[in-house]
Amino acid sequence: MKVLVTGATGFIGRLVVRHLREAGAELRLASRHPERLGSENETVPMPGFDAPAAAFLELTRHMTDVVHCAGLNNDRGNATEADYQAANVELSARLAHAAVAQISGRFIHLSSIRAVIGAHVSATIDEDTLPAPQCAYGRSKRESEITVLDAYASHGRSDAAVLRLPPVYGSGMRGNLATLMRLADTPLPLPTGALTGIRSLMSSEAAVRAVSHLLSHSGPLRPIYVGADVPPVAVDAVITAFRRGLGRPVRLMAVPAGLIRPVVAALGRRAFWDSLTATQICDPALLVSQGWTPEAGTLERLAELARLSRS
Repeated sequence: MKVLVTGATGFIGRLVVRHLREAGAELRLASRHPERLGSENETVPMPGFDAPAAAFLELTRHMTDVVHCAGLNNDRGNATEADYQAANVELSARLAHAAVAQISGRFIHLSSIRAVIGAHVSATIDEDTLPAPQCAYGRSKRESEITVLDAYASHGRSDAAVLRLPPVYGSGMRGNLATLMRLADTPLPLPTGALTGIRSLMSSEAAVRAVSHLLSHSGPLRPIYVGADVPPVAVDAVITAFRRGLGRPVRLMAVPAGLIRPVVAALGRRAFWDSLTATQICDPALLVSQGWTPEAGTLERLAELARLSRS
């Protein structure tokens, strides 16, 4: 197996690299920062979305499989819709068209539940959830899914798959989970009693195991998969786990939501607050039915992550 991993220096990409290397795969690693990748594997610069087709053909030449982790995440506060379109849609399309023309194996495309649901919407999410992205990032991830799957379908192939991830936690995480951990790292009481949301999360290790499973399992691929730890966890339990791991007293206060919303709105954090009150449950039953095992100790893992961040 010769696997091209794009975004190899990213949060999940670097763990995919380590896992596949330990499994004995031959790797080509593509990154905007190839100098950070060391010399254990072949490393190449990741072509830009506007690079010539020949650059993408060279990138995928002699490979058997692709794990596409590269893209622009929604933790970049100043990114525009055009930025997301270029980094997520156009880049994915160029890569998929090159890959389908000359690799014999699988194309695993990492996506997000934001491709189907907004951060403030309460719902249960599985492979059949009708896509209704509500932000520029989510729209770009949905369009990138379509471009990859269409590229393979146009060649009569069904060996490309999209893996939609909920918020992923682990060393180096960013976004709302990182903000929550910083929020938990204070001795002051927190008015979290109104955080009634229940959320599916996923450990970075479980996400990497899902990628490896989709690359290697013997059955045919479905076009869409949803990953998650099992069971989902309450948002206030996440904060409690972080506080315990950080060695802080729990100190959560039950304050009515009606009193908190005006305060967070005045601080410019209403969207963040609303995202913590929504219930979003991801159902990974399809992956599980094919032999993948989800992480079951989410709160324990979050507490350990906070402990390690402190040490």
